[in-house]
Amino acid sequence: MSNTRVGYRGGVRLPFDPPIAPMLAKPADALPEGDGWLFEPKWDGFRALVFRDGDETLIQSRDLKPLDRYFPELGEPLRASLPPRCVVDGEVVIAGGGGLEFEALLLRIHPAASRVRMLAEQSPASYVAWDLLALDDADLRSVAQGERRTRLEAALSGMATPPVHLTPATTDRALAVDWFDRFEGAGLDGVIAKRLDGTYQPGKRAMIKVKHQRTADCAVAGFRWHKNGPGTHVGSLLLGLFDDAGKLHHVGVTSSFSWDRRAALAKELEPLRENALEGHPWGEWAEWAALGAADASGQRLPGATSRWNRGKDLSWEPLRVERVAEVAYDHLQGDRFRHGTTFVRWRPDKQPEACRYDQLEETAAYELAKIFGSSTSQRTGG
Repeated sequence: MSNTRVGYRGGVRLPFDPPIAPMLAKPADALPEGDGWLFEPKWDGFRALVFRDGDETLIQSRDLKPLDRYFPELGEPLRASLPPRCVVDGEVVIAGGGGLEFEALLLRIHPAASRVRMLAEQSPASYVAWDLLALDDADLRSVAQGERRTRLEAALSGMATPPVHLTPATTDRALAVDWFDRFEGAGLDGVIAKRLDGTYQPGKRAMIKVKHQRTADCAVAGFRWHKNGPGTHVGSLLLGLFDDAGKLHHVGVTSSFSWDRRAALAKELEPLRENALEGHPWGEWAEWAALGAADASGQRLPGATSRWNRGKDLSWEPLRVERVAEVAYDHLQGDRFRHGTTFVRWRPDKQPEACRYDQLEETAAYELAKIFGSSTSQRTGG
């Protein structure tokens, strides 16, 4: 079977051609009750389907693009660990001393091959497999999830070695709840639930994901205009938290507003713009932002540009630091929110100085070696 899709090199002889849309998950507030579920940790990396046909391997991203050039160190391990002809679904991750490092993955999406090779040597990636979609000439997408898991375990048993790993999985809901708490410290997003009798449905939200969600009170120190309403509609609020030394750090943004609410916010925040730069904790960043610079400590500046947002206007408007917003977030990465937050409400009862890092829930880091240390089946409770 010939592969003719643009962007994919060579050709593979498999039951179906790359690329294919991966099966997706829909959010839920809690893990499902009852029997018939398979639970797995939710990895925080790049979704990746691997197509292997002998010496040919193709790594496909969630948005159907090739990933091979960004992770050159994975080609040989994948060929050594996967069956000679197969299609596997999983995640590319980079594990550091403090857990998974998503920012290190983002650095790989770079146009210079020399830069990618250097990063691959400094922070090598791993591949975590969790589903088997094809084996030899068999298309397994119509096979039940439970059977696919059994076949995946058999296919990787005695073959998979680091940096290729089999994700833990369990049918024990109590253990999955324990994972939800323990694995967070390693940077995992939460837990995925799949029906044991479910088939693989490309592009469909046929799985369930339960992610960590909590709230924090943040000082609002600025905002960005909406790209479709500069001067009239707020795009996002810039959030800050104080450290023990009283320094305000930029920790992320919140932008979950309706169009009408964005217009109302522009008027509501207008008084706070007056003389906002006088004594502003981020005042010196105005000039740096215009140059696309970062401070010497490497801290992310609210107006700085980067290669990931090339051409995007990231200029910001300072506000007097007088307001506190409660936002919902999933988890921190380093000293910043990993994803955009959701605005919950204003907190007029709180002073900005009370918005400190020490309010955030801390979890002990889970020992990643307990997951990465085995190259064979890690299924428990099933």
